[in-house]
Amino acid sequence: MDRSAEFRRWKAQCLSKEDLSRKGSVDEDVVELVQLLNGREQFFTTSSCAGRIILLDRGINGSEVQKQNCCWLLVTHKPCVKDDVIVALKKANGDAILKFEPLVLHVQCRQLQDAQILAVRSTHGLEVPLTHKGKLMVTEEYINFLIKIANQKMEENKKRIERFYNCLQHALEKETISMTSYPKEKIKEKNNSSYTHKKKRNPEKACGKYITEENNKELENDDHDDPGISVTIFPEDY
Repeated sequence: MDRSAEFRRWKAQCLSKEDLSRKGSVDEDVVELVQLLNGREQFFTTSSCAGRIILLDRGINGSEVQKQNCCWLLVTHKPCVKDDVIVALKKANGDAILKFEPLVLHVQCRQLQDAQILAVRSTHGLEVPLTHKGKLMVTEEYINFLIKIANQKMEENKKRIERFYNCLQHALEKETISMTSYPKEKIKEKNNSSYTHKKKRNPEKACGKYITEENNKELENDDHDDPGISVTIFPEDY
């Protein structure tokens, strides 16, 4: 079985599995993005989150923030209000932390040049401790201030998802036109040389060829980084 056929089999197998996330389904704000990627033969998504505001309780003996060992006091993929956070904080027994997490998208790619279209990064997050050993360490006024910031980040995150979707769609359309107008033997030669050359480069410099060069103004119209995409290349020994 050739590598393309093997990747298709792997993709079909992964996409047929049950969604094991807490929500059990794809977030509304990234449905179109996930469908765009899964509709292309060279990609498929393994997990995603459109962005969320969460309140975690690490517990009294917690020394590191590890979500799988935390109590989830509150989680929302929409803007939240102070009253919901205050009520949730009353359940905290340890160190409660308010967090905003931006878009997360894990994508499997058939080969290196496919991954180059997707690779971007982000630092658009928020993480603030609110309680210690169950005792509230900040005022309600400060909590309200933090919620406003988190909600602003949520709105900005949604705009970034839309910009990323539009830029990715443009890049994929351009790639399709290029592939259909290029002689097959030239495409094969180009793919092979691209893989060999890119493999030697710094991964950060090799990222996001289409996004950063073609659509830089669209994606970087502010001083922030853009949504982070985790990209995995189809393994040689799968």
